[in-house]
Amino acid sequence: MAPDPWLSLYDAACQVAQETAERIQERNRYQRNGESSAKLNVVIRSLLQSLREKIEQLKELLLRAVSTRQITQLEGDRRQNLVDDLLTRQKQLQASYQSEGPGPDVTRSSLMSGGVKRGVSNPWLLEESEETRGLGFGDLRQQQRRIIEEQDAGLDALSSIISRQKQMGQEIGNELDEQNEIIDDLTNLVENTDDKVRSQTRHVKLVEKKSTSCGLLVVIVLLLIAIAVVALWPTS
Repeated sequence: MAPDPWLSLYDAACQVAQETAERIQERNRYQRNGESSAKLNVVIRSLLQSLREKIEQLKELLLRAVSTRQITQLEGDRRQNLVDDLLTRQKQLQASYQSEGPGPDVTRSSLMSGGVKRGVSNPWLLEESEETRGLGFGDLRQQQRRIIEEQDAGLDALSSIISRQKQMGQEIGNELDEQNEIIDDLTNLVENTDDKVRSQTRHVKLVEKKSTSCGLLVVIVLLLIAIAVVALWPTS
């Protein structure tokens, strides 16, 4: 499976956010030691700008993917939550950059451990689920790919079912067409048989009529013969 551009961009944005937090901690250490932090400020501003641009790109890609149905609505909501969390990190990093840095132990603890100590806001403060807690970027990406693969497998199964149902519908339609043709043939056969029966009935009636006429003629002839025989018979 080809890498998902959105996930690759998300990983890159997370790495920029991590690097920004480390640079802010380094800047704060320079300031506490009285050293110049001008170069680091330039680097941090560039990283923050890059992070903002990547977040905007993530928003645009996500909107396009959801509108064109390249991903499911559930996956779109999940990615939107990731973008919202990343946007919160960006705002917190921006606030940390603009404020004076705390002591080194407090900064490292707040940035790396995910807790809030001595009233310092944590740029990486994020409520994680039990499933993702303690996972690195690589593990999260692998988990996301596994979820996408499971969704793809479910869509493939659904597509297969729909394809089978379509094939069954076509077979049923073909069977109905054949049955209709048989019914049409039977209808034509019945009509032809009915015509033949009517024709034979008329023929029988005609024969009966002729037979009746012939019988009457025979009777008359026999009577005439009998009369002639009686008339010609000599009397004593």
